[in-house]
Amino acid sequence: MINVDTAILNLDGIPSQQPRKDGIPYFSFDPQGAWRLSEGSRLYDIEDVCVRLHEAFKQAIMKGVDYTRLVYAVPQFASMAGHNSEANLTRELFERFLRETTNFPEIYRFLYLYDCQHLVASIQECTKEVEQVLGEFYLAFNMESFFYPPMKHEDGIRYSTSPVTAKLFAFLGFIFIRLHSLLDYTVKVAFEAEHLRQDFARYPKLSSGSMQFGDRKRVSFNNAAGTLFETCEFVTMVETLRNHIIHDGLMDDMPKAYEHIEGGVAVEKFVLFPDMTGGRFDRYVNRTLFFGRDDKVNLRLPVLLGEFQRRQIETLNRILAPLQALAVNAA
Repeated sequence: MINVDTAILNLDGIPSQQPRKDGIPYFSFDPQGAWRLSEGSRLYDIEDVCVRLHEAFKQAIMKGVDYTRLVYAVPQFASMAGHNSEANLTRELFERFLRETTNFPEIYRFLYLYDCQHLVASIQECTKEVEQVLGEFYLAFNMESFFYPPMKHEDGIRYSTSPVTAKLFAFLGFIFIRLHSLLDYTVKVAFEAEHLRQDFARYPKLSSGSMQFGDRKRVSFNNAAGTLFETCEFVTMVETLRNHIIHDGLMDDMPKAYEHIEGGVAVEKFVLFPDMTGGRFDRYVNRTLFFGRDDKVNLRLPVLLGEFQRRQIETLNRILAPLQALAVNAA
């Protein structure tokens, strides 16, 4: 019996007590309570760039202001209300408090700064969500029985539909939906950095407030190679999967997970991925989900995440550089 806390979660769905040393990434349990990928994750690199974005927005927006002196006196509601559940204010109370503090120096500038930093924080938290759910996918994939009650099966390839397989597909759907959320959030941060508000006579609206990924053409480095804004097969695939899951249905009309049984024991598990070409489904009239290539998505998810995060870092650095330059010139 494998102890969940000490197990190694493998991409083929067969857990082990120790890494297999076959060069294939795996998941292990982190003391902080999450399943971490053995290699390929850029979570901490993304966090580092985001921390620098927080600071760059601060330096650029607070130019000419004695930030160090004022920040300790800023009313708490200014940073939290409307963004954070710890600020239990209604909109009406927020408006009232704002009216009563209009004489506080640069209050509208501080509000705008916190709004910009909120966009960056959304990228940070969503990135963590994706990695956490990826770990939860492999935890269920490795440790939970696809069929209930568990029983010995005949040798061969068999599939199961069950609450566990439904959960696996829910995890997959969430991952691709949230990757697209990161595309939307990143466009907002990029456009805001390039169109920072300068008038703080009143509380300014975000320049990027209504923008989504489809508006990336308005960002200066749209279609730059290696970024999330590049027109390429990978980004098209993320868009295609998200749009299909949101608007058209699941990635299999009857979600199922497969097991390869030998000697009555599962030696491999897998979930099939629809055939795609150029980032789009191989469509024929109304049929979009063909499975002729035996594409096992469980073997590819860490690679897909790694590619997304590599592009994410390149994109965030593209946003960061001119913002830092603006802050330096403003100093």
